[in-house]
Amino acid sequence: MNNEITYYFPCQRWLAVEEDDGQLSRELLPVDESYVLPNEDEEGGGGGDNNPLDNLALEQKDKSTTFSVTIKTGDKKNAGTDANVFITLFGTQDDTGMTLLKSSKTNSDKFERDSIEIFTVETLDLGDLWKVRIGHDNTGKAPGWFVDWVEVDAPSLGKCMTFPCGRWLAKNEDDGAIVRDLFHAELQTRLYTPFVPYEIILYTSDVFASGTDANIFIVIYGCDAVCTQQKYLCTNKREQKLFFERKSASRFIVELEDVGEIIEKIRIGHTNTGINPGWHCSHVDIRRLLPDKDGTETLTFPCDRWLATSEDDKKTIRELVPYDIFTEKYMKDGTLRQVYKEVEEPLDIVLYSVQIFTGNVPGAGTDAKVYITIYGDLGDTGERYLGKSENRTNKFERGTADTFIIEAADLGVIYKIKLRHDNTRWCADWYVEKVEIWNDTNEDEFLFLCGRWLSLKKEDGRLERLFYEKEYTGDRSSNCSSPADFWEIALSSKMADVDIDTVTGPMAAYVQEGPVIPYYVSVTTGKHKDAATDSRAFILLFGEDDACSNRIWLDYPQGKRGFNRGSVEEFYVAGLDVGTIKKIELGHDGASPESCWLVEELCLAVPTQGTKYMLRCNCWLAKDRGDGITSRVFDLLDAMVVNIGVKVLYEMTVWTGDVVGGGTDSNIFMTLYGINGSTEEVQLDKKKARFEREQNDTFLMEILDIAPFTKMRIRIDGLGCRPEWFLDRILLKNMNTGDLTMFYYGDWLSQRKSKKTLVCEMCAVIDGEEMMEWTSYTVTVKTSDILGAGTDANVFIIIFGENGDSGTLALKQSANWNKFERNNTDTFNFSDMLSLGHLCKLRVWHDNKGIFPGWHLSYIDVKDNSRDETFRFRCDCWLSKSEGDRQTVRDFACADNEIRDELEETTYEIVIETGNGGETRENVWLILEGRKNRSKEFLVENASRQRRAFRKGTTDTFEFDSIYLGDITSLCVGHLAREDRFIPKRELVWHVKTITITEMEYGNVYFFNCDCLIPLKRKRKYFKVFEVTKTTESFASKIQSLVPVKYEVIVTTGYEPGAGTDANVFVTIFGANGDTGKRELKQKMRNLFERGSTDRFFLETLELAVARLGLAVDHGW
Repeated sequence: MNNEITYYFPCQRWLAVEEDDGQLSRELLPVDESYVLPNEDEEGGGGGDNNPLDNLALEQKDKSTTFSVTIKTGDKKNAGTDANVFITLFGTQDDTGMTLLKSSKTNSDKFERDSIEIFTVETLDLGDLWKVRIGHDNTGKAPGWFVDWVEVDAPSLGKCMTFPCGRWLAKNEDDGAIVRDLFHAELQTRLYTPFVPYEIILYTSDVFASGTDANIFIVIYGCDAVCTQQKYLCTNKREQKLFFERKSASRFIVELEDVGEIIEKIRIGHTNTGINPGWHCSHVDIRRLLPDKDGTETLTFPCDRWLATSEDDKKTIRELVPYDIFTEKYMKDGTLRQVYKEVEEPLDIVLYSVQIFTGNVPGAGTDAKVYITIYGDLGDTGERYLGKSENRTNKFERGTADTFIIEAADLGVIYKIKLRHDNTRWCADWYVEKVEIWNDTNEDEFLFLCGRWLSLKKEDGRLERLFYEKEYTGDRSSNCSSPADFWEIALSSKMADVDIDTVTGPMAAYVQEGPVIPYYVSVTTGKHKDAATDSRAFILLFGEDDACSNRIWLDYPQGKRGFNRGSVEEFYVAGLDVGTIKKIELGHDGASPESCWLVEELCLAVPTQGTKYMLRCNCWLAKDRGDGITSRVFDLLDAMVVNIGVKVLYEMTVWTGDVVGGGTDSNIFMTLYGINGSTEEVQLDKKKARFEREQNDTFLMEILDIAPFTKMRIRIDGLGCRPEWFLDRILLKNMNTGDLTMFYYGDWLSQRKSKKTLVCEMCAVIDGEEMMEWTSYTVTVKTSDILGAGTDANVFIIIFGENGDSGTLALKQSANWNKFERNNTDTFNFSDMLSLGHLCKLRVWHDNKGIFPGWHLSYIDVKDNSRDETFRFRCDCWLSKSEGDRQTVRDFACADNEIRDELEETTYEIVIETGNGGETRENVWLILEGRKNRSKEFLVENASRQRRAFRKGTTDTFEFDSIYLGDITSLCVGHLAREDRFIPKRELVWHVKTITITEMEYGNVYFFNCDCLIPLKRKRKYFKVFEVTKTTESFASKIQSLVPVKYEVIVTTGYEPGAGTDANVFVTIFGANGDTGKRELKQKMRNLFERGSTDRFFLETLELAVARLGLAVDHGW
């Protein structure tokens, strides 16, 4: 054997269940003999402290892959097993071989029913993992085993894969197999930034009692506050006793997040547990591979401090900054280059003085343990326990200020803090007024206005709160963790220019290049006994020109999981704007037999297009049901399409004033008014600590296309621990056009302060100009001269005009001490109101309280004092539960409304905009289609050179006399060739961009967004038809509909068991001309709303042009 070659395979690892990672087998790599054989220059061989093999651990870790294997045992009878379980991982290049799963990180008694076990499997490169084989040896008293799923996480690869099973591994169950091959569910694969290995060596000082039995943790920080998770270094108590002894070096190889090229600081600390928890740390070395893996760098972090509650400053957490860097790099010629250098401009270690002010309100103090985390642009402090106050022995008492010293690496500009307590001891509730932080090095000061309870019993029941620095104006959405949070950011203008390549982590799957719009999705699950699923559902949208969205996941809010049998689940999501949607795919990520799902109905609403699609599905999405597929594509040609009104995306910014107690816990409601109508009252979402003192909150709103805006009404309900709110101003920004509208208020919404009102109206300000005028109204109420006409009830009115409505006005302060008496006239004044213009309608009602609530009203006069104009609303009827038709709510049209006879003929103004895609010298003809009639042909002869129409980028206006057509619904447009000229090729098509038609008598305007090339033809049978895109109804037209109408409301109660109700039932009918207000459905001497019954009611109001109906009950029905 002349050419003998010896291979050396170092291990230096335990093969034991109770040691290291619990593995009983290892895969080893060969190394150069210089790492193994003793150095001849050293006496006694290589047994010194500098063992060359110690330096191989980091490199070996990098060449191997550590898998964290999680196994879920099913929640079925006898699902657990006593057998010996093994697993084999298969990759595209190799497999692990059969690996016994002996040492679980979670349970000593493994594989019990409904349990989760975690194991570590370390191996060399397998390639791409594609299959898992799991089985057992069928030994023990109860060997049968039901496996739900297996999850394999490889941090070094940044991939976590799920292998569904949902079957028995048992001789007497299922098909009798005890070994199964599982394949990964691609849709359940989770990708993240790959981890990298770090070698961490912690040196314990040569000081008396310097060792510790506590568990040490570490956090590593890079630039821009990028950091790893907090990692505990010992995996069990045995290791805690073996490591961190006096004058020792404790070495750990861990995989953590990559913090970048520069490590700026580390944080070390311990749990303060064990017999001797105090620890004196000399220094810490961190070694890691260079980016190209041709060498390593070692950073040294000096410490020489105690981490103990009985030594030094009594702190168990230290932040350390690097002092020097030792780099070893192999050059191209094979030589090893070693470089030692000091760190340039390391972060300073700074003492921060934190002063916490406890409020001076009853019960404000706390005896609980309080913790704080301070965030700056260079990093954070981690959570610190506020144990010892520098100025008081009894901390956090009512009306006091406590000062604490926190040592940390320089945080830069501090912008946020997190406060929490553990809710222990007798008096745990705590009211924090404010927090002040000083940087003792440069004397920077940061103020945090709090004014909140940390309590399970008060306000919103939270023990943890975030507070931002008083002058901070940056983005407060960095804490988003869910897709719903992310989409709100992605849709906002602040994210309009974001580089999608920079978005990482769980949100990366939701990012797609292109315009993003919101969608509303609702899914109805069938009622079959197996219809439900807890799988994660998704949709894909297919539009024009092969446009397709990414998967849009239908994620549940926190605490809810799965589609229950017979349920209707609604989701607010966002995705790529694919134009007109042609198809939709619905599916889920479940791959096991138990993840079947029966979908009954799918609805998709696109508010920016004003369209809702409703699909009757009635199909299974399951591996073992129906046709065996878990996703299905639906053609929207099969859907029922409903017009829901086009909505526009607006970015809304709300400023809360800088006054004490300015924030609120109340619910906030908004109503917007514009030239083209008004919105319904909508609630502003108060998530993520919005509407706090001196804070501006930005979020998205979908608003009907009623711009330009004229005014905004804001109302709060006055509930919660902080029922008042100081509203400064509100800004609306159109996301499509960038148009800005500002609304100023600068006062309290409160029942106790300032104007003592919970409702305010703000005039819209566009380009510095107010869109409405201010006025005052005098309301004169005449009670009839008949027996029992007076009332003791409280009376309210709403005034409607061409500029919206007044909101609810309470008729309280009259010149008469006893209001609304028989044949009396009462006068009420309302000052500082936005002008409603010409008044058209009035709603009056009372609350039916008092000894004699019934009321017979003669009329109401409303005088607009700035215009010196009076509007009369005649009633001459009862508002009573016992008289007349027993209604207490009435709507009246203004007696001055001019109701004109229906027109026979009228004039239409037609405005045609030609686009840049093609002009014409030829003739154009149009036919208008209305709800009442169809017009004759209107021919535009394009013969004159001096006044030639339809040039590129121009607008032409024409007038056309016709019979009255009613509301115009569509338009026929033709491009007709003249017979007297040769037609150049460039004029064979005409680009019509928009057409606007105005009915001149009433002033109604109809918009058609055509944007179409119309070919030139010599016959009239060739034309294009366009549907009306938008209609603006004039005030003169609207008041034509304000005539009294009696509506019959028929309510049929279902036959389901318990379907009837004894609750009070209310109805609101909505239409194009407003709504009825909330009306109670009630009849004397009848038991209403019983199972299977039909009840009829009559409501008298003004014509609404009914569009929808709302029902409300006191409790279930």
